[in-house]
Amino acid sequence: MSEFKQTFNSSLGKKLIMALTGLFLCTFLIVHLGGNLLLFKNDDGYSFNAYANFLTHFPPIEVIAYLLYLCILVHTIYAIILTTRNRRARPVGYAVQTKSPASWSSKNMGILGAILFLFIVIHMGDFWFTYKYNNILGFKEYRTNLVTGERTVTDFKPEYADFENSVATENNVEIVRVKDLHARVAFSFSHLWYVIFYVIAMGAVAFHLLHGFQSAFRTLGWVHRRYTPIVYFIGTWLFAVIIPLGFAAMPVVYFIQSLK
Repeated sequence: MSEFKQTFNSSLGKKLIMALTGLFLCTFLIVHLGGNLLLFKNDDGYSFNAYANFLTHFPPIEVIAYLLYLCILVHTIYAIILTTRNRRARPVGYAVQTKSPASWSSKNMGILGAILFLFIVIHMGDFWFTYKYNNILGFKEYRTNLVTGERTVTDFKPEYADFENSVATENNVEIVRVKDLHARVAFSFSHLWYVIFYVIAMGAVAFHLLHGFQSAFRTLGWVHRRYTPIVYFIGTWLFAVIIPLGFAAMPVVYFIQSLK
């Protein structure tokens, strides 16, 4: 037990924990982007609101969500510890700066991580906290004809304060009543400052993952001449290009729509 504790208290142990938590967060980004792309469906927020309701009321998902929050905190704390130790180990810079093969993103992981942590705090406060604990959100009622597939949407006012959601079927009509997080998204993304900050944060995500995804595999020792190019390809195009662009497109599109 002491050897196990000593291992994870070492710099290598902390890097291993950062690698594992980082890869878990990468997996979450794929799932999160897939759910958020429902914002682009032209269905008056039905799919996105149903998705948000599922995430916050399905117990296994809630357990994974709290594991996610823990990973974010652990990843951030260990990053701060390692960065501080590295600076203390070399308090004075080299007199002669040699050309280093290290990329810009690898040299600036600290500032990129700080931007992301600030973004996560603001983002979760604006959406997750508002959805779970703030009563400012309204409700939507979606009535779907199960025979024709036609759907109507109206505002819904619950009769009691602690109402969360309901699903019922009457005369071949499915009635879904949920919190209207879609309206909150549209409201937040109608502010130019928020959109700019969101896009900057997604730029930070791109550069952070450009180095972090590949670095995690090296830390874990999963390096092979046959598979390393695949890791680099996935880290570059999926995590540093496609995912950040997918997230950044949402506030931009909603802001443009708010101008019409």
